[in-house]
Amino acid sequence: MAEQIAKSKVEDAELVERRRAQLTAAAIATFSEKGYHVATIRDVAKRAGVSIGLIYQYVQDKEDLLFLALLDVLESYRRTIPIALEGVVDPLLRFQVAVETYCRVNAANVDATVLAYRETKSLRKERRNIIKQKEVETNEIIASTVRECIAAGYFVADLDIEMFTYQIVMLCHAWALKAWRFRSRMSVDEYLQRGLRLLYAAALTARGQRRLREASPRQEGKEDPT
Repeated sequence: MAEQIAKSKVEDAELVERRRAQLTAAAIATFSEKGYHVATIRDVAKRAGVSIGLIYQYVQDKEDLLFLALLDVLESYRRTIPIALEGVVDPLLRFQVAVETYCRVNAANVDATVLAYRETKSLRKERRNIIKQKEVETNEIIASTVRECIAAGYFVADLDIEMFTYQIVMLCHAWALKAWRFRSRMSVDEYLQRGLRLLYAAALTARGQRRLREASPRQEGKEDPT
């Protein structure tokens, strides 16, 4: 997807991936520090420790760097959550693991998350639409675990899945967007525990409440004993 939109003069796909990861990290740091519109390719090159000419071997302009930066964090969700869910059988545990993994990826990419909120509008329409579609695909991973919990009788049958999923997304993003408040008062683990309590209060059935009391991280992959 990135190669279809952000063209590279280098044909070695593995080298392109490595270099773009380096340039993306430098771009996120630079845009976060200076602001996207003020920052220059020269600033990114200096942060990455490479020449301006080398950058232009892998991207065509500054917008390419912004697009790749925003795409990278969305791809991180899409890669990491399914891996975390491997071997987790119980629907309620799958939901919890999905939410926790989403939040932890976000916590590891605070600058990129804030950058996405500030500067997605700076992308051309075609690229904004790609970012939106990637977000929808990521949200579907979360939504699928919500549907599994409804089917298992753990969540109420009339739960508004899309609204509930976006509440999860906003909860996780708030760790980055309101870092000035939360990071000085609690760990990401406590933030997740408190956030999950709020989510469960809106969704759990009596059966789900029983399962939550029985469940623990050590039970991942085991069948529901009820």
